[in-house]
Amino acid sequence: MDQLFADGTVNASVSGNGSPLVLFHSLLSDRSSFDRIVPALTKSFRVIVPELPGFGASHAVEGGLAAVADRMAEFVREATTGENALVLGNGYGGFVALQMAIRHPGIAARLVLADCGAAFSEPGREAFRNMAAAARGKGLAAITPVAMRRLFAPDYQEAHPELMRERETAFLQTDVDVFHAACMSLAGLDLRPDLSKVTVPVLVMVGDQDEATPPPMSEELRELLPIARLHVLKGCAHVPPLQAPKAFLEAIGAFLRDGATLNAETGAAR
Repeated sequence: MDQLFADGTVNASVSGNGSPLVLFHSLLSDRSSFDRIVPALTKSFRVIVPELPGFGASHAVEGGLAAVADRMAEFVREATTGENALVLGNGYGGFVALQMAIRHPGIAARLVLADCGAAFSEPGREAFRNMAAAARGKGLAAITPVAMRRLFAPDYQEAHPELMRERETAFLQTDVDVFHAACMSLAGLDLRPDLSKVTVPVLVMVGDQDEATPPPMSEELRELLPIARLHVLKGCAHVPPLQAPKAFLEAIGAFLRDGATLNAETGAAR
């Protein structure tokens, strides 16, 4: 069921019961990229899946990734009604979650950061600048093939034409100005100096075929975070919840269950 939070500026679906688990989607996708894992997660968690600012019915914000992170921190506090949140971000959603945890200590009890990082290489930054310019100058249709390549490896695209049509349709619904602003934010991003502020346990995940946020970014993130471990998903690219939902759920299961148990024990002690 959809609900509005943060003074009506963030739209989110809420389903299931248990400890709150918040899912932040990728820039090249939308919240439907979690549709294959939500039903299983609702058996153990209250799953909250927002549309990030500027997507769907959620209002856009100005001020770059920091402003997006602040808006989502306001959302998380309200949507979880003060409970310790488990937050999972994929791609751009991972960057938002990480920035949120840096700027708002204590906002999450545990983080799962799938296919993101703390900073891009110069070629990675240039790729975002080029996509931003092409989207602004020619429209999203002009960069859809590039976007899909960053989501899925070519052989996977060829084997799943129906899914690719679905993902292309979702991508083309993205607001061009929101996409441009997000690309420029990611092109200039460097969160490495602030990673020591993230003192909660973090599960860093990456697909070994991810071209958008290559595995070395996740390896660096694991090394610089105070409490983190890395899990590499074989055969996956940038959106493992879509490409390999069963493997993704298996990889995050114990980590999330441990967090939910800790939440329950903390609540009982209050």
